[in-house]
Amino acid sequence: MTLPVFLTPEQVAEKLQVTTRSVYNWLRSGKLKGLRAGGSWRVAEDDLMAFLTGTAPEPEKKNAKSKK
Repeated sequence: MTLPVFLTPEQVAEKLQVTTRSVYNWLRSGKLKGLRAGGSWRVAEDDLMAFLTGTAPEPEKKNAKSKK
């Protein structure tokens, strides 16, 4: 069994030539799958590839409660 390789948001930003703010926005919105480890985000290489190829699952949308 091979352990997945995890990247920091800074490493993801460098690889994609974008700002770290963009990466954090993608993580918070669920567009880019990541996990929190001790208060820091980590992104698996497989999840980054899914994000880039468009095969990542769509983030769940929160249902707004309607007033009756």
